Amino acid sequence: MRTLSVMILLVALVLPSGHASASPPINISAEELQTLRTLAAQGNALAQNNLGLLYELGDGVPQDYAVARQWYEKAVAQNHASAQFNLGLLYANGHGVPQDYAMSRQWYEKAAAQGKANALYTLGEMYAHGQGVPQDYARARQWYEKAAAQGNADARGWFEKAAAQGNADAQFYLGSLYEKGNGVPRNYAEATKWYEKAAAQGDADAQFSLGLRYAQGFSVAQDYAKARHWYEKAAAQGYAGAQYKLGQLYHFALGVPQNYAEGTKWYEKAAA
Repeated sequence: MRTLSVMILLVALVLPSGHASASPPINISAEELQTLRTLAAQGNALAQNNLGLLYELGDGVPQDYAVARQWYEKAVAQNHASAQFNLGLLYANGHGVPQDYAMSRQWYEKAAAQGKANALYTLGEMYAHGQGVPQDYARARQWYEKAAAQGNADARGWFEKAAAQGNADAQFYLGSLYEKGNGVPRNYAEATKWYEKAAAQGDADAQFSLGLRYAQGFSVAQDYAKARHWYEKAAAQGYAGAQYKLGQLYHFALGVPQNYAEGTKWYEKAAA
């Protein structure tokens, strides 16, 4: 049971994107760390990947990118998809290795071939922004679509979100591609569909975009009540644009009784 508890504890360490982890420290105990080391030394690929991640983050051990890379490489030798993705991040960020987008893409593609949603999404980002590859919105869309369909259950591990949810970031950006016609025929209904999927998962950008659509009657029936609903969700997350739009609803009595005080309150939040 002790071995299982260590795996449950560490499976959530897999990073959701190319950015540094914003999650709280694991506070792994000395006993748990020793169990993890034993498993990694015995060739357990998940333990090797997670031990590498601890060294990459400096969580429970001194931060050491070189040691992180060594453990990732042991795991990728066993075709471990999360380790392939994490190794790609090291090369993309130049952590412990020279920055090399070609190498990072190579590892992302290996992980993507195994259906890793994070790798699929990150490849989409590379093509959308021309990062180490020619900018290509059509190819970005392909990767975003795969990421959105695959979801991020694999990134959460075996025991967390076993029922796959779509990757909210990928869903929002895919909606943006359809809205702008970048790499795809412009399709507002398709954009709205992807925004709704992302908004349902709490993505503030998508919530704000839906609020705008309902307020303006853009590709949907104009509905100020629904606009206010989505603005309020985004505003609750500190989204200044949504706070400003809520101020306008109250200032101009759009779907709500005119209330200058309430409008001013939201303007002030946005201004702050």
